[in-house]
Amino acid sequence: MNQTSKQSALSLRVAFQGEAGAFSGEAARKLLGNDIELVPCPTFEKMFTAVEDETCDYCLAPIENSLFGSIYQNYDLLLKHNLRISGETNLRIVHNLIASPETMLGDIRRIYSHPVALGQCLNFFSQHPEIEPVAAYDTAGSVKMIMESRESGAAAIAGAAAASVYGARVLVAGIEDDRQNYTRFLLLTREDRSSEPPPQTADAADADKTSIVFVLENRTGSLYRAMAVFALREIDLTKIESRPLVGHPWEYSFYLDFIGHTAEPRVRNALAHLSEFATSIKVLGCYRRALN
Repeated sequence: MNQTSKQSALSLRVAFQGEAGAFSGEAARKLLGNDIELVPCPTFEKMFTAVEDETCDYCLAPIENSLFGSIYQNYDLLLKHNLRISGETNLRIVHNLIASPETMLGDIRRIYSHPVALGQCLNFFSQHPEIEPVAAYDTAGSVKMIMESRESGAAAIAGAAAASVYGARVLVAGIEDDRQNYTRFLLLTREDRSSEPPPQTADAADADKTSIVFVLENRTGSLYRAMAVFALREIDLTKIESRPLVGHPWEYSFYLDFIGHTAEPRVRNALAHLSEFATSIKVLGCYRRALN
């Protein structure tokens, strides 16, 4: 990072959902470096609002997990809030068994964590039937809770960063069932600064991925026509997601990620073609794709 980027990064406030030590914080540092201020938010809605009302410069939204699938709430918030995608990263999710320093594995009778994290560690629970999984609102928040309460026999499942933040220790590392567990995060900012490449990322000219959302008339063949717009121009689609259109039962908005820059003639032509029959279309961002 050059000196100018380092200075600008020092003043960046990045909102995320959860408590300090969350995976989102790790993903934010992966994208922007360590010299940022992480701002925890209790909900995804408040995280988006923090950027929209200029309390924060960016927010980091988990959008899909390689095992769990899409995080639908954040797809809906992308349409509700006027933010732009300016970057993305894929983070390997490593779940660790974490407890207070004096707690031993044999002492544990309850493990707290987010339901998704608990569900991704079923093999561990099958090997330890005496331990009860207990759902909580957040992975890192579970570590914070057991360290504050000092509940006897309690542990948590979270990232290693949470153990460091709250003075706990990792009892067993990597207890997830599947090592191919990744979460894709989107870096979001306001429209008025979306043309500024985030510090420690490529120049805006290096952007090679685009995300859009569009709505089609509810008629036979409309989605086929939309896909043909990209297929005819050999544009590689990497993700498609449909979400119910609020106020219009059985109608949907379609989120699409594809490889290509909005400045490319074939991409411009594809979007112009799509706009001829889509009832609405919005570019959510053009950014450099995550290759890891």
